Amino acid sequence: MIAQTPFFSTLKNRGLLRISGPDARKFLQGLITNDIDKLDNRPCIYACLLTPQGKFLYDFFITEENNILTLDCEGGPRLQALEKLLGMYRLRANVEIKSEDNTPVYAILQDSNTPILQSSAPDPRHPDMGARSFEKPQNIIESPFEAWDRHRINLTIPDGSRDLIPQNSTMEEANMDEQNAIDYNKGCYLGQELTARMHYRGLGKKHLKTVTPEYFQLENLPAAGTILEQNGQTIGEMRSSCQNIGLALLKDAAINPHEN
Repeated sequence: MIAQTPFFSTLKNRGLLRISGPDARKFLQGLITNDIDKLDNRPCIYACLLTPQGKFLYDFFITEENNILTLDCEGGPRLQALEKLLGMYRLRANVEIKSEDNTPVYAILQDSNTPILQSSAPDPRHPDMGARSFEKPQNIIESPFEAWDRHRINLTIPDGSRDLIPQNSTMEEANMDEQNAIDYNKGCYLGQELTARMHYRGLGKKHLKTVTPEYFQLENLPAAGTILEQNGQTIGEMRSSCQNIGLALLKDAAINPHEN
């Protein structure tokens, strides 16, 4: 595990969507990239909602308690837009959708000897991403958000719209199949055709990579959104960063990415 000392961080800008009603699971199953029925044998799944053309819109963590599905997602305007979109897709489904903004979510990074809160759930994206909880941990130290952010970037884990551009990014370029966000065996969902085609045919030519300033012979990493060039040629675009490490969307042939 990359984190040497167990700690937790308070995540920024999170909100919740609670979906209840007899059709809640069926409703989400036809929309999201993952299989909602996996919640029968695990406490949390990670999934995305795409455009019909297979482009990224939203990502979220889904848990279920007392027949209510809770989506832990980006807050603020992003939460409001997701709630509105799900309301449009609801049609005749017997579901109720309620949002809760500015909800505390805690990321817990611990070693095997640190007890996990009973209310926490393992982060499905990577074994070294620890757990997530809506309850503030009391048995380990709190570290700034930046400590978690560096850890995430080291593992090449995108952080929602900080690293994926809504209506533009694909699951393939974000390595979402490696982060347990996609079930290629489930039934139809929005954007399934393009997502499956890119995966099985290996059509992705650029991917998110973990980078440091040395890769670009710079003292500091460029700001998010900066177009990256090498020998006069565009090779990609900078995404989120924290201090001296960041994520960039790079053409596969352009550069050897930083390896952990």
